[in-house]
Amino acid sequence: MGSFNHLQEQILKLKREKNALVLAHYYVPLEVQDVADAVCDSFAMAQKAAKAREELIVICGVRFMGESAKILSPEKTVLLPSLDAGCPMADMVTPEDVLRLRAQHPRARVMCYVNSSAAVKAVSDVCCTSSSALRIARALDCEEIIFAPDRHLGAYVAAQVPEKTFWLHDGFCPTHHRVTEADVLAAKEAHPEAVFAVHPECGDDVVKHGDLVGSTAEILDFARKTQAPQILIGTEREIVERLRRELPEKKVYGVGGAFVCPNMKKVTLQALYECLRDEKYKVELPEDELTAARRSLDQMVKS
Repeated sequence: MGSFNHLQEQILKLKREKNALVLAHYYVPLEVQDVADAVCDSFAMAQKAAKAREELIVICGVRFMGESAKILSPEKTVLLPSLDAGCPMADMVTPEDVLRLRAQHPRARVMCYVNSSAAVKAVSDVCCTSSSALRIARALDCEEIIFAPDRHLGAYVAAQVPEKTFWLHDGFCPTHHRVTEADVLAAKEAHPEAVFAVHPECGDDVVKHGDLVGSTAEILDFARKTQAPQILIGTEREIVERLRRELPEKKVYGVGGAFVCPNMKKVTLQALYECLRDEKYKVELPEDELTAARRSLDQMVKS
């Protein structure tokens, strides 16, 4: 990381003046990550916001991430730099979808991926992250599980928990979904000595080739610890860029050319600067929705 540019310096100045905590997701541009107080996955951002002394929190990520932070910190002001930075997968499931699945499968518990709206979390039994999904599925006291919204993560979990019946909502992450098995095989052929770390939001034809299947944080940890001199990364492009900067002694390659989340790239330095300057794009949630969603997140932590 080199010296800060003028806009980054202005952001750091505003952070100090307003006593604000800026948290960034791994997929936003590196120049934004560089001025954040912490860079982490979506639920870790929400947890850090809840534990922070600061009352003004800026979540550099997409809408559901800001909602999760607000759910765990209802008394704090939570801001989003980009109002139109949404998550297509989160938008693929509605509370009505969950309630319909409940009616169809009354014996099932609803397990909701954290990549979902507060309204969906509010009608779910328990949330999960990509790193906790397997543990929570096994721990749930039921024989049937409704999993929403990501069918790929749901299928990955279901394959490893065969003692339970899974009903999968038909959602997916467009960014991870676009990457094909052909992309992986081409990358492996080009870099035969490389190990492959992949996110379970990819399809099973991609995931089956992984030496490590895990969350973004787990992929980063694997890349740092592996003795392999070459690593193929099966998740968003910014992770490749971050690891190339962090691990110059290793060769890090992306898989395919489609691994870019356009919504995360809307969180620019300019957007963050204006967000801090004007304290705009506050996350607000109805009290009943916030309370119900908090229960499903709390259940995740307890499971």
